Amino acid sequence: MGKSCVLAIDLGTSACKVALVSTDGDVLDIASKAYPLSLLPGGGAEQDPEHWWTAIRAATSLLLARGSASPENVLGIGCTAQWSGTVAVDGRGRALRPAIIWMDARGAPHVQAITGGWPRVSGYGVRKLVRWLGRTGGLPAASGKDPIAHILYLQAEEHRIYQEAACFLEPKDYLNARLTGRFAATFDSIALHWVTDNRDPARVHYDPSLARELGVSMEKLPTLLRSTDVVGTLSPQAARDLGLPPGLPVAGGSPDVQSAAIGSGATRDYEPHLYLGTSSWLTCHVPRKKTDIAHNMATLPSAIPGRYFVANEQETAGACLTFLRDNLLYHEDDLGTGQAPDDVLARLDQVAAAAPPGAGGVLFTPWLYGERTPIEDHLVRGGFFNVSLATRRPELVRAVLEGVALNSRWLLQAMDAFTGRTLDPIRFIGGGARSEVWCQIMADVLGRRIDQTEAPLQANVRGAGAIALVALGRASFEDMASRVRVGHSYTPRSETRAVYDRAFAAFREVYRRNRPIYRRLNGG
Repeated sequence: MGKSCVLAIDLGTSACKVALVSTDGDVLDIASKAYPLSLLPGGGAEQDPEHWWTAIRAATSLLLARGSASPENVLGIGCTAQWSGTVAVDGRGRALRPAIIWMDARGAPHVQAITGGWPRVSGYGVRKLVRWLGRTGGLPAASGKDPIAHILYLQAEEHRIYQEAACFLEPKDYLNARLTGRFAATFDSIALHWVTDNRDPARVHYDPSLARELGVSMEKLPTLLRSTDVVGTLSPQAARDLGLPPGLPVAGGSPDVQSAAIGSGATRDYEPHLYLGTSSWLTCHVPRKKTDIAHNMATLPSAIPGRYFVANEQETAGACLTFLRDNLLYHEDDLGTGQAPDDVLARLDQVAAAAPPGAGGVLFTPWLYGERTPIEDHLVRGGFFNVSLATRRPELVRAVLEGVALNSRWLLQAMDAFTGRTLDPIRFIGGGARSEVWCQIMADVLGRRIDQTEAPLQANVRGAGAIALVALGRASFEDMASRVRVGHSYTPRSETRAVYDRAFAAFREVYRRNRPIYRRLNGG
């Protein structure tokens, strides 16, 4: 007969994962399909929602064909997705243009023109700053990478699209609309629009005065629900596309940052988790609303109703390793075919392990597409520092892994101060957590125990499945968290401490000294 389960969809930046998650919280089977990303002049980053849907259909078909569960065993659907994106849709839910995703900074001048004023603190007009902090807990990012900046960009630069749009949806909420036909957002997914009153995380609602301040029409914003509410039921067309029975309930779901917390098992207050995929974040649930402007962090509504979590994100983490692989080591040109071996990541691990801690003094800064936290600076860029004729490939590869970890240490300092405690141990999830070398580097650089979860790549679909099961009344968040197991723990090695203390001091100094150069080179 097969186990009863939910279909969990995780829409990432480079690929989607579709999984069957049992009512016990186990991932029965998972399939993945990739799609392209378009990087455009002026800081643009877009994807075609039809590519998303085609990949989801293909992955679902593959999953059901393998027989881990029959369509009749599927109780409902839950989605998670890359956060801080915008899909402009018409009244029938059709995308009017490619989706603007979380990396896109073209809205920066438009949001800055609205959030400024005099007197000014950290680039924000004081009156506006006080209002936003008091009601939302955060602020529209000056980098222009929030959905509100995307909408302002469309309003100013693509006015016809803005006028024709019936609604602006986050990627996760676009998937729900595609599944059910309903335009709705959840308390957690809407937060980066900065038009909601978040003072009570159990009763988030739109604040018309904030929408007026930003010049956004309230009629173009979706209905608000909790993550554990049922958005609607699977439409006949979506059911045909996915090979599932029509009428299945679809949960509100959650963006990737929030679903990852649940999938990591770190659901209690001050239990941290570190995610390392294309981007990275270090976050935890907290009991009250708070904001750290200096490090671009704020507490926002969680996927767990009535709870807050600390929101932050580093722009490029695993993407740095992908950049190394695709642009330097296996680029397709006159020097090579561009064909990386299937086990390339395992080989890079072996190469990195051949270099000593500290990578022979080589530093890598991982800011390949600007940065959000621990510093918000869309003009900063990455690079190798202190390379000599004696430097070899092992040092360069290890420096990339260490550079991501050093940036995480910078964020961890801010997180410790934000929460008023030493966050230890730290759950580690995402594709980067599969690397034993990276796990140990993280432990050594952060000076904390790193608990690598079992199947760390499945954390997001596990979280999306858990939210759906809670929405259907088949599980509780406490039950789901207790079922997430730690595969292996990595403790800091005392012999590496001095090396990484020196590297961290140099890492921060590289940013401080080069910041004016980045601004001159990159249009600041």
